[in-house]
Amino acid sequence: MTGKHDQIAGSLIEDILSGHYRVAERLPSERDLAARFDANRGAVREAMKKLEQIGVIEVQPGGARVKEQSEASLDVLTHMLAQGPLPDAKLVDQILGVVDNLIADAAEWCVDLASDEEIEQIRHRIAPLKDTELDQETRTLARIELLQSIMLTSKNLPLRLITRTLLTQVVPSLRAVHPYVNFDKSTYCEQSEQLDAAFANRDKVALRTVFETFSNLNRESMMRAFAAAHDDISQEAVAK
Repeated sequence: MTGKHDQIAGSLIEDILSGHYRVAERLPSERDLAARFDANRGAVREAMKKLEQIGVIEVQPGGARVKEQSEASLDVLTHMLAQGPLPDAKLVDQILGVVDNLIADAAEWCVDLASDEEIEQIRHRIAPLKDTELDQETRTLARIELLQSIMLTSKNLPLRLITRTLLTQVVPSLRAVHPYVNFDKSTYCEQSEQLDAAFANRDKVALRTVFETFSNLNRESMMRAFAAAHDDISQEAVAK
């Protein structure tokens, strides 16, 4: 059950992200916020602590001021992605681009550090992705298992933590878009073959090239899905 301070924090974060409060602008006093939300000042203080932890405000003597979004923590992405019936497509594309680069970096760490047995385990995870008959749900699960294997084998804790945090932020927001996602299976399978060969040969240049191609395929597919989902939502709105 959501507490009163969470409700207050959520409302204030939405106000900040929507531009109701501008950068460097002072938020209302605790007394005014308590009156607005029909809450005690303790709940307001807890809400302000949450906003400060996320990094959207800075508490100063005399009040709290709004900070630049670029100074916030990664936690702010959850709230940014929750605005509207669909998350912001540009923000999703940026997050996916960062994640793709982190995965490619992790793959290069695997090439440098992994044992032959560990490389074979990664290649075992690639094998299902080379099957053109694989259905989309099974392919998605296979991709997740491959990602987890690469991240674990990289032995790079910062990479793993940042990637997991970003995916935790973005994946739940994409539920409304997933039904519209379609991949070019033949191209995907071809690239999976090349990925397998790149790991087998410990070829970092080839790995980077394949991951760039995968990134383009995934992001283009996602943007088409966003366009289709947006069209359906618009049509439903007109029908009402």
